[in-house]
Amino acid sequence: MASQTNALDDALARARTGDEAGFLELWRVLQPRLLRFLRVVGCDDPDDVASETWLQVVRDLHKFSGGEEDFRRWLFTIGRHRAVDAARTKSRRPVGPSAVGLDILADSQSVEDQVLDGMSAQQAIALLAGLSRDQAEAVALRVIADLDTPDVAKILGKSAGSVRVALHRGLKALAANPSVQALAGRPAVGGFAAAPHPAGSAWMLEEVD
Repeated sequence: MASQTNALDDALARARTGDEAGFLELWRVLQPRLLRFLRVVGCDDPDDVASETWLQVVRDLHKFSGGEEDFRRWLFTIGRHRAVDAARTKSRRPVGPSAVGLDILADSQSVEDQVLDGMSAQQAIALLAGLSRDQAEAVALRVIADLDTPDVAKILGKSAGSVRVALHRGLKALAANPSVQALAGRPAVGGFAAAPHPAGSAWMLEEVD
């Protein structure tokens, strides 16, 4: 991940000088995540909205300052705004699945994150559709866009605490989903699920209810 971050920082620096290859590298790496996010939040025409998002990025890149993580936050903020605008224009219905939001969940990647990150857009949409809107957006931005909790909070205009609530409840609901358990290859045991230890050498128990 660090090497990709360094490569994107380099591509971003080149893109800001007008280097087309640098911009294309940003697009190549981030476009699939942007499209998946737009599909998950219920965007009717993700390709069109993604195109509008990148057009705005091209237009405003000279105003942008910051590194790769700042750029990702900026890109997904623009994408979310364009998706909301598109939904209002078409049918005035809200983007994505509806709302709630305890103050837990560290930023470390859980098994649910790993499963969700590795599955197809269609599978992700099917799973996240069962969550509330707040939970679905928080999980999508945290996992698909790979943003940390404070960045997700800024994009959604919420406190970090309320975003952690949504993440905790959303990931808890996913952990209880048989499809997620099957994809993770871990049976639930008496209210807990076996999850691979981060070091990969042992197993730990992760509470799922």
